[in-house]
Amino acid sequence: MERLDDASIARALESLPAWERQGDALVREVKFKNFREAMAFVNRVADVAEEHRHHPDITIRYNRVQLLLTTHEAGGLTERDVELARRIDGLLT
Repeated sequence: MERLDDASIARALESLPAWERQGDALVREVKFKNFREAMAFVNRVADVAEEHRHHPDITIRYNRVQLLLTTHEAGGLTERDVELARRIDGLLT
């Protein structure tokens, strides 16, 4: 899997306004009404991640979920991360 260059990452982020780049990762935080809603979202993310065989780092703090995407095998961001970010965004609409 080929790493994305800076220009490709910047273009991808134009269509992912809720995500930001932090080094070699895409990061998004989502706030929910309560813990139960946060956990339901995390379970939906898990299903999508398994489907794609690409798994985000997930941090849960009560009603806040932080997602971090990077392709460890490539040592940075790839198209797999961008596609998973789009799929995760789709879960929120």
